[in-house]
Amino acid sequence: MPAEPVLDLTPETGLRHLWRALADVAGGCRMWRLGCTLGWLDIKLRYRGSILGPLWLTLSTAVMVAAIGSVYGALFHMDLHHYLPFLSISLVLWGYVSGIAGDGCQVFTRAASLIQAARLPFTVHAIRSVVRNTLILLHNLAVIIVVFAIFRLMPAHLLAEIPVLALWAVDSLALSLALGVLGTRFRDIPPIVASVVQIAFFVTPIMWEPGLILAGRQYMLLNPFYPLFEILRGPVMGEVPRLSVWIAAGGYSILLWVITLLLFSRLRSRLAYWV
Repeated sequence: MPAEPVLDLTPETGLRHLWRALADVAGGCRMWRLGCTLGWLDIKLRYRGSILGPLWLTLSTAVMVAAIGSVYGALFHMDLHHYLPFLSISLVLWGYVSGIAGDGCQVFTRAASLIQAARLPFTVHAIRSVVRNTLILLHNLAVIIVVFAIFRLMPAHLLAEIPVLALWAVDSLALSLALGVLGTRFRDIPPIVASVVQIAFFVTPIMWEPGLILAGRQYMLLNPFYPLFEILRGPVMGEVPRLSVWIAAGGYSILLWVITLLLFSRLRSRLAYWV
């Protein structure tokens, strides 16, 4: 394929733009070390001069787990031996999801100077966002470890989490690309996404367990966050997710990538002029 022009104003039809988008994703994945380095530098610069650094997020997560766990455990008459580990995993994972969604809306606008200075695959900037939020997630894992240690629990089926973690990683990349494109083109996207994430927090089994829903539980699969959380949280808690949950998680992931590639292939050539 000939070299891609700097400015491409031809009608965006056919498969040419799709192939270029796929080449951008592949090129960004080949430059994953650069994305990781940029994400690591973001964390260092964000918390430069702070005593605890990103551990402040860990402390806030621990306080939230203790506060919500004691209140909701008493309200719903739940056994804290089971509920607090469930809540700690849920809140830590949700913090990662909300971080990916929030950063994804500005993944290209925040890197405007770098995009205008160097011609890199746009996927590198999405990888940068994923790495940045993954590092924060790793800090917050201390909350889960402490909770499990307090109740003397051992996480189960950890080997089964490897493909699930890979699925979360590729979905995070797709979500960052999709929201990055939309957030660059439409500057109203960040507050809209923030509102959607806030609503999703209450309708997704984060603070409450799925077992509390008796009538209409099958409709929970219509919430795309539920199956993705369940396939990662369930095995750690010693529960085996239903086959329908696995199918729904895979289906939502495929749908997310289809939407991402359609948006990215159509609008990618104009991103440098929108940032």
